[in-house]
Amino acid sequence: MPITARSIIHNLTRLFQMSSSPPSSSSSRPPSATDNHNNPFFRHGGGPTLDGVANLIKHPATRKVMVLAGAGISTSATPPIPDFRTPATGLYDNLAKYSLPYPEAIFDIEYFQQKPQPFFTLAKELYPGNFKPSLTHYFFSLLHTHGKLGTVFTQNVDTLERIAGLPADRIVEAHGSFASAACIKCRTQVEPDWMRAKVMAGQIARCEAKACRKRGSPGLVKPDIVFFGEGLPDRFFKRIRDLRSADLLIVVGTSLQVQPFASLIDAVPSHCPRVLINLERVGELAGYDTHGGGMGGRMNESGFDFDGLTVGGRHRTRDVFWGGKADEGVLLLARALGWEDELLKLKKTSFAKLDEESGVTSIADTRQPPGDKAEEVSSKVASCATDGAEAEAATPAMPRPNEDEATRVDDEVKPDETDQLSSALSKTTLGDGGSTASEDKDRAGAGGGGGEGVGTSTSETGEDASSTGTCKPSSSLL
Repeated sequence: MPITARSIIHNLTRLFQMSSSPPSSSSSRPPSATDNHNNPFFRHGGGPTLDGVANLIKHPATRKVMVLAGAGISTSATPPIPDFRTPATGLYDNLAKYSLPYPEAIFDIEYFQQKPQPFFTLAKELYPGNFKPSLTHYFFSLLHTHGKLGTVFTQNVDTLERIAGLPADRIVEAHGSFASAACIKCRTQVEPDWMRAKVMAGQIARCEAKACRKRGSPGLVKPDIVFFGEGLPDRFFKRIRDLRSADLLIVVGTSLQVQPFASLIDAVPSHCPRVLINLERVGELAGYDTHGGGMGGRMNESGFDFDGLTVGGRHRTRDVFWGGKADEGVLLLARALGWEDELLKLKKTSFAKLDEESGVTSIADTRQPPGDKAEEVSSKVASCATDGAEAEAATPAMPRPNEDEATRVDDEVKPDETDQLSSALSKTTLGDGGSTASEDKDRAGAGGGGGEGVGTSTSETGEDASSTGTCKPSSSLL
């Protein structure tokens, strides 16, 4: 959005007012219970907190909860799915064996047409079937089961929303996915099983349609993920209108750096509450440098207003920030909704079914002790909530692209983490969603991976401030 003199003056004035206000002012303190009745967006109690969000979801009139999801929801999949650009562990730092001219070339349509083998070799590791959904994916499925979900817009290509049980008509894969494949020359769709067999064999897939072969060399066939040099799916643009009817917008695990996806937060009605569950605050209408004492980053005429700069204070804003990992935030939300047991059971049953369908020992079971994923995370949640302790992230097992930016993969998180996470969260209060603790951390960029970049443009060279790193937000990874 263009920067105008009027917008600069407006934002500078607001930021000056915020910085000059005493610590006890409404713009610098978390919303309190006494403020709730003053907030026109959370009329059912709780104010702009996760409690307020839960109360809104519970209300019978709330039927269209829209979701914007990034790579941060998949870095806690089983096994973890890394982002693109995290140093040492990200996908782009692990492609040396392919002798690429530059890391992004493996997802460049022109390079693919010249040298397709590197992509097909890598795709074998990235293909659906190797991974199980995270708790966040199952939370989306639960929203649907309870008749609350509108549409999930995801930047990820991993199809984990589908595996978690969401019907295809509730999912918009903004950057495509591995769910389908087509010839890049004649656009003939191929059977998923045929494509999977080619990829698993490490073979270059070429079109077998007679019409294509008659034109000379048959075209290459690739999964319908968006490469650099390709346009976004038509379905993405057609379904943006869904957001106009949103009762609530949940944004999770994304740095909101990649366009046009990042602009979707402003596609909901002006009366629609919005919640960001993420390691860091991103997508705000104005950046503020807390270390240098001045403006930092871009100035936007739209975006999140967590501090209530435009509405007279934080207690009156429609925007909620909860700082932490995606799975931790949605489990707290599920608890406030009374869905916690149902969510944990859904994940456990689904994992058992996936293992049964595979007929073999799951990938996760060969790497880690069996069980449901959240026990170790839970103890970390407790320490984050009480002492601000930081959990260390370990090196992930398998790099792979997720088209949003996700920060580090916490490979210490074991598949049997659910019970620990649940018990630790019992000591955590929703309050201001953890944002106060997160605000005190070093906000050195919107950090994160780069999964969203497969075939899209970025407004800044930023990565995912995803909700899957440690309690302390990581620094920018580009």
